[in-house]
Amino acid sequence: MPILAWHSIPSDCTTLERFREMKETGITHSFTSYPDADAMQRALDTAQAAGVKLIVSCPELEKEPEATVKRFMNHPATAGYFLRDEPNTESFAELGQWAKRIRATDDAHFCYLNLLPTYASLEALKADSYRDYVHRFDQEVPLQLLSFDHYPVVGRTLRPDYYENLEIFSDEARLAGKPFWAFSLATAHDPYPIPDLAQMRLQMFSNLAYGAQGLQYFTYWTPGKNPNWNFHHGPIGLDGKRTDVYDKVTELNREIKALTGVFLGAKVLSVRHTGDTIPQGTTPLAELPASVKKLQTTGTGAVVSELQNGDNRFLVIVNRDFNDRMQLDIELDPSAKRILKDGSIVPASLYSSTLMVEPGDAVIYMLQ
Repeated sequence: MPILAWHSIPSDCTTLERFREMKETGITHSFTSYPDADAMQRALDTAQAAGVKLIVSCPELEKEPEATVKRFMNHPATAGYFLRDEPNTESFAELGQWAKRIRATDDAHFCYLNLLPTYASLEALKADSYRDYVHRFDQEVPLQLLSFDHYPVVGRTLRPDYYENLEIFSDEARLAGKPFWAFSLATAHDPYPIPDLAQMRLQMFSNLAYGAQGLQYFTYWTPGKNPNWNFHHGPIGLDGKRTDVYDKVTELNREIKALTGVFLGAKVLSVRHTGDTIPQGTTPLAELPASVKKLQTTGTGAVVSELQNGDNRFLVIVNRDFNDRMQLDIELDPSAKRILKDGSIVPASLYSSTLMVEPGDAVIYMLQ
């Protein structure tokens, strides 16, 4: 499973030790804007030695795309090419031409661009609706994958449009026949709190339940002073030292890596929600999946996702509450298996039909 660090190791901190430190968290891909192509080259060489892939980003990529792509396309650490962050529709034509020039030179590596969330205004999107924004992007900018950010944890509450964003984006990606990547916030800035494990689990497991094929953290290295955002307490702090978030990201990535066989390459069969009230833009669980005899939750409710991966069918249940545990009452066919956090597979019958699911956490079953 690709796991990308946004705003990663700064150019002036390009050392093998720093890249190995990032690799140890389970991060596989890194994105930093470099000041020039020579700095990009040094970073690629260093990342290769550490076993990390980079998304190429330097001024020359826009000024001289063909020459810059030719310089880096055969480097073992090259993953793709960065275009721009959070564009509106007025930039799509220009970005489409840029992407075509890159892909005409190298179509083996992806072009990458990250789209705005649903809480951006229609004026900011320059579109009739959020779905229109995503659809027009896919039509006008020919990229191999789609990506968006949405940071749902505000204080101790979840943005009401978070799951609607996942519904729309995953649906548009499916219609386009392209994989999509999504985020978890890993660096605090007002109004977003210091991330804890439950918050990040909720975001990453919700992304995966909706079929995400790549995961991203914003950010890895805490950005410096910014007039608009008081960034603090990222995995690597302003002083260049690890924070407790570094360890939490490492723990979560270990879980995700162990569950790669469930999520990587999976196709979404359905996503439904339980609870007395369900998030806007989502569908309630009205009919149980095959092999499921009973599924009830207490509290806020759950995401209930049915995935197909090869010959295997999985049931993923995510606690939508990052503050409190959720009681899950579930009855399955005797053949059902449970997928544990270390990736091991055991008979579901070994466990009680009543389970307590930790805040933001997921329970996963394999069904016949």
